[in-house]
Amino acid sequence: MKTLISFSSLIVALLWSAVLSGNAQVNVTQKNNNLSRDGLYVDSAFTPANAANLTRDLNFGGTIVGNVHAQPLYIESSPNGPMVIAVTASNNVYALDATDGSILWQRNVGPPVSSGLPCGNISPFGIVGTPVVDLASRALFFNAMIDGPTKRHLVFSLNLDTGDINPGWPVDLNATVNYHGTPFLSSVENERGALALVGGIVYVPFSGHFGDCGTFHGWVVGIQINNPSNVMAWATDAIGGGIWGHSGVASDGTNMFVITGNTFNTGGNWMGGEAIIRLQAGPVWSGQPTDYWAPTNWLQLDNGDVDLGGCSAILIDVLGANPSQLVLALGKDGNAYLLNRNNLGGIGAPVAQLNVDGVIRGQSSATYHTSQGTYFVFRAAGNLVKAYKITATTPPTIVPAWSVSQSGQGSPWVTTTDGTNNAIVWVVGADSGGDQRLHGYNGDTGAVVYAGGGNNELMTGTRKWNSGIVARGSIYIANDNQVYAFRVPGGTPTPTPTVTPTATPTPTPTATPTPTPGQITLSARGYKVQGQQAVDLSWSGATSNNIDIYRNGVLIATVPNIAGFYTDHIGARGKGTYTYRVCDAGTQNCSNQVTVRFGGG
Repeated sequence: MKTLISFSSLIVALLWSAVLSGNAQVNVTQKNNNLSRDGLYVDSAFTPANAANLTRDLNFGGTIVGNVHAQPLYIESSPNGPMVIAVTASNNVYALDATDGSILWQRNVGPPVSSGLPCGNISPFGIVGTPVVDLASRALFFNAMIDGPTKRHLVFSLNLDTGDINPGWPVDLNATVNYHGTPFLSSVENERGALALVGGIVYVPFSGHFGDCGTFHGWVVGIQINNPSNVMAWATDAIGGGIWGHSGVASDGTNMFVITGNTFNTGGNWMGGEAIIRLQAGPVWSGQPTDYWAPTNWLQLDNGDVDLGGCSAILIDVLGANPSQLVLALGKDGNAYLLNRNNLGGIGAPVAQLNVDGVIRGQSSATYHTSQGTYFVFRAAGNLVKAYKITATTPPTIVPAWSVSQSGQGSPWVTTTDGTNNAIVWVVGADSGGDQRLHGYNGDTGAVVYAGGGNNELMTGTRKWNSGIVARGSIYIANDNQVYAFRVPGGTPTPTPTVTPTATPTPTPTATPTPTPGQITLSARGYKVQGQQAVDLSWSGATSNNIDIYRNGVLIATVPNIAGFYTDHIGARGKGTYTYRVCDAGTQNCSNQVTVRFGGG
C-alpha cells in the first residue's frame, strides 16, 4: 500500500524534530563512524580556531589495563550519562565516564592467548578488532581470542549499560563455522579488522597471523544478533586471502565489502585472493563478476606477497562522476584502485588506478567532501600523510591533492563543522618512529591546523594504524593502558546532524522532515512486510530525468524521474532509524531530509 504520511503524522514528526534538535544525541557506534568507513565526524565545535587550541583534559582519568589495537566508541545515552567504550588485548572491556574518565563498568571475558600460536606479532592476543554497538538492543559486539587447551575465537554480546553477557552468547566459532567443507580453525586466524552490523547481522572478518603461517583463510562470519545460533560464513577457496585491513567490513547498508590478500597454492587459478569481494546478507557470495574484482596481475601480487588487502574497503560517492558509487582499494603495491561498487567486474581493469605510494598496509583510510572536491587520505610510507582527489568526470580519475611530512603510523580521520566546511584531517604520530602526538591538517591544503600541543599533550602507548574518535567537541584516543581526551575551548558544541534514536522506542514509525533549501519536496512512509522494514518515498519538484536516492548519507539508487516514487526494501527487522533525501541526479539540487523511525520489533 503506497500512501503518503498523513498531515497529522507530519505535525507529530515535526514536533519530534523540534524536540530532537534541542536534545540530539551523538554516538560513535563503529569503526570510522560509518558503515562506509569514511572516518568523517561532523561537529560544529571543530572550527580551525578551536582546533588550533585543542588541549588534553588532565582531569580525564581514562586508566585501563592492556594493549589497545582497536578504536574506542562513544555512547551518549546511558544510565550513567555519556560513556566511552574501550577494549584491550587482555580481554578487558571498559565503559568510561566520558567527562572524567572514571570506570562505569568493566568486564574481563577470559584469558587472552599469550603463547602457542603458530606465528604472529600480537601478544597477548585477546580483543583486537574494533567492536560495534547496536543502540536499539543496547548491545556491544566484539570478538575475543580465549586461551586454553584449544585456542578459540568467541564472539560476545554484552549489555551496553551493565557489561553483563547477553543470553545466548558468546558464539564459539570453532564449533559453529564451516564453509563448503572448510572448518574454521581459530589458532591460525587473526581478527584485527573491525566488526560491522548490517540488517540485524554482525559481521566479523578474519585474516592470518603475521608471517602467513598455517592453513588460514580470509573469512567473514555472520551472526544474527537476535538468534546467535544462526551462523553463516564465507571464506576464500584457497589458503590465505586474509582480510587484513583495520576497518574490516564496509557496507552500503545492504551489501558488505571486504578486500583480501595473497593466496597460496592456487595453481594459477584465481581462488578469492587479491580482490574486492561484495557479499550479500548472510554472508552469501554469488561468485559472479559483479560481486568481485581482482587486478589482471593478481598472480604476480600473490607470488610477491603484495596484498591488495593492505587497507580496508572504503565506499565513496562522487556526485557528477560516472560511475558515481565507488569503492576504493589501497594495495601494498602502492596503487589506489577505484571500482564501480554496483558492478565490480571480475578480473580486469579498474575504473581508475594511480600509483600513490611505495607500500600501503594495515591501516584505515578516510574520505571527505568539500567545496573543492572529493578526497581520500591515508598514511603513506616514508613518514607522509597523503590526500588525493577523485574527479567528478566520466570516468572518475585520481589526482594528487597534498602531502605532508608526519612521522608515525596512525590512521587518519576527519572533522568538518557541517559536513563539507572546515575539513580537518587528524592523525596520531603513533608507534615506533612517531612523536606520540595528535596532529591536524587543513583538508583542502594540508596546512598545519594543530601542531601537537605542549608537554601536557604528549601521549604514551600509541599503536600503529589506530585512529581516534570525535564527540561533543572532544577527541578520544585509546592507547595502551590509557584513554586520552582532548577538548576544544568553550562549552558543549552543537550536536552533529545525524540524530540517533533514544533509549525509549517510538511506538510507531514516524517521518521527520528537516527543511533545507531546494525545490524538491520529499515525504516518506515506513511500514513492515512480514516483519521486514520498507519505506515508500514520494517527491515532487524534481526537474532531471533521473533521481539520486540517499539513505543515511549513502547513495542507494538512481531511478528514472517518472512516477516520483520509490520503495526502499530495507529488509531489516526490529528497530531502526533511516534518514533520506533525493537529488536531481549528479547535482546538488536536493530535497529536504526525512527521517523514518521503526520503534517496535
